[in-house]
Amino acid sequence: MPLPDNISNEEHDALETLGRRIGAAHLQQRLRREGTRMPRPRLSHQLIRAGLNLSGLRGRGRRNVLNIQLRHNDVRLQRLPAALDGFTLLHVSDPHLDMDHQFLGHLIDRMQGLSFDACVLTGDFRFHGFGPYQPTLDGLAALRPQLGDKVFAVLGNHDTIRMVPGMEARGYRVLMNESVPLGRGDDTLTLAGIDDAHYFRTHDLHKALAGAAPGDCVVLLSHTPEPYRLAAHGGVHLMLSGHTHGGQICLPGGIPLLTETPAPRAFVRGVWHYQGMAGYTSVGCGSSVVDVRLNCLPEITLHRLRCQ
Repeated sequence: MPLPDNISNEEHDALETLGRRIGAAHLQQRLRREGTRMPRPRLSHQLIRAGLNLSGLRGRGRRNVLNIQLRHNDVRLQRLPAALDGFTLLHVSDPHLDMDHQFLGHLIDRMQGLSFDACVLTGDFRFHGFGPYQPTLDGLAALRPQLGDKVFAVLGNHDTIRMVPGMEARGYRVLMNESVPLGRGDDTLTLAGIDDAHYFRTHDLHKALAGAAPGDCVVLLSHTPEPYRLAAHGGVHLMLSGHTHGGQICLPGGIPLLTETPAPRAFVRGVWHYQGMAGYTSVGCGSSVVDVRLNCLPEITLHRLRCQ
């Protein structure tokens, strides 16, 4: 399959192997769209930056970026095997690791002493949607020892598919419209992951769920909450996502100014439900566009799965 010219022989071979795994059409669609820069920041983003500087809130917002919260979410799921009652997922989203080296140290410190059975990451590992990605892989390598033995991820709209071989070499299993059994011994649920449904639109839920047996409890990783209807009608029991940053810069009370998603406002942060499916949208642990958070502190989340 034709691949970009500006890659090494080693990366060429790794991408060809990935293409055989996920399908040549998926790989090509991703690579072609990555060849064009994502849209420039909108006028609203520029106005936000100017307003923060003029109001004197930038310093406070910058301190908030490093004030990472630990959230707890108990969620009851149909068809969860009794042996998995209490199974806990550490959910990390939108770290944008190459934006600020100081942030990575704070994130690693925040993870000290946590107890969980598996870690799931819902995308946007780098800050820019173009250019070098080695600094992001370096950040992921530094973060990896904090995430335990079982680590699964999906890509976000800021991430290039060229990162996948490097991520997997560092111990991150990237689910590209794929699923894996997850649990303890013979007692498992199906963990599925779809590729970005926001910008690249390379998600394929039917393919991701092809390996799920009838009656399985299904947990879906999606960078964005946008395909919530598709997930609910597809038999997903719990959907974990990010992307929105919860607004990142919010009015008092956590009311977001911008959400960057057409999903309902009720779905842009925290716990939500849709037609029997449970959902959780992380506000993310990093920041994007500008390194400021107001009335929306960053987070990592421990989801404890309980039998219904």
